[in-house]
Amino acid sequence: MGRLLDIDILYEALTILAVLISIVLHECAHGYVAYLCGDNTAKDAGRLTLNPVKHLDLFGSIIMPAALALLGGPIFAYAKPVPYNPYNLRNRRRDELLVALAGPGANLVQAAIGALAFRLVWFAWPEALASGPGVYLGDFLTTYVYVNLMLMFFNLIPLPPLDGSSIIGWFMKGEALRKYYAIQRYSMPILLIMLFLLPMVLPFDPLQIYINATAWPLYLWLCFGM
Repeated sequence: MGRLLDIDILYEALTILAVLISIVLHECAHGYVAYLCGDNTAKDAGRLTLNPVKHLDLFGSIIMPAALALLGGPIFAYAKPVPYNPYNLRNRRRDELLVALAGPGANLVQAAIGALAFRLVWFAWPEALASGPGVYLGDFLTTYVYVNLMLMFFNLIPLPPLDGSSIIGWFMKGEALRKYYAIQRYSMPILLIMLFLLPMVLPFDPLQIYINATAWPLYLWLCFGM
């Protein structure tokens, strides 16, 4: 029992480490793309750094993923949004979309790199993943891939502060955009209800269904070719 508990704690620690790395690179990608597009706001605010302290949000990076882990659900997280000034962008309409896509894009790149590393170890030295420290390496790499895919698809949900809100807003105009902005005022309560309340009152978890239909099959294909 004690050994099993140690393994569970270690797995949770590996998951938290994967989440921290993933969300820091996610936010840096937003700021760096904005910088490339002409806006120095993130750079001047010291957010183009890999120091996690500069990016972590108390609720989104710590409390929420810890609560989800205790509930046994998929672990999601977000960091403090990187500040940027859209008026500094060279081509505002195009560049706002690029900045929004940069975060999920960074997660996809991280997932691909993690899957490539896992496959290289698996094919070149499969016995290393079967025992000893190699087991933990394999667990970390596969967890890193899955966490990044979950974060990518989670952030594509069109609710602030998630990136999907900026992406879908880019395709709207006129009255549709005004109505969408009105709904955004209630986005955080909607997000919390979706994450915590709906799984308790419904016989199914809508968010888990969404992840199972998106992140999970892509994870299996990247890591195992399935």
